[in-house]
Amino acid sequence: MLRTLLVLLTAIPLAGADDPWLKVRQVKSGAELRVYKKGAKQPMLAKMDEASEEKLVVVLKNEQVAIDKDQIDRIDYRPPHPGGRMKTESKSTTESSDTKAPTSSTSTALTVQSKPDFETIYRRAPAPPQK
Repeated sequence: MLRTLLVLLTAIPLAGADDPWLKVRQVKSGAELRVYKKGAKQPMLAKMDEASEEKLVVVLKNEQVAIDKDQIDRIDYRPPHPGGRMKTESKSTTESSDTKAPTSSTSTALTVQSKPDFETIYRRAPAPPQK
């Protein structure tokens, strides 16, 4: 019985492994997407809203748009930036000598980190060959 349960539990994650659309459905709302539609010359830059089995719902500027899954060639996703875009580094030094009182100095540097690159999370499967 335990062995059967273990076999079933290990097989469950594999069921979704063949479905590339599953990654799209797992993207959090608000994430940046590049959506390549069939026949379009340029991708749409949008924010994720939600995805169902048949549609992808995104926000373009301030408008919600639903795109049928069969109209999408590819979707790229920009992963969130861990820790935000701003990075702060502080450095403190203390110097002392025999003749003077100790001196200390502190410097802080603030840098803007670039956004991570887009990653392809969905690519429509090629059509089966005609017979």
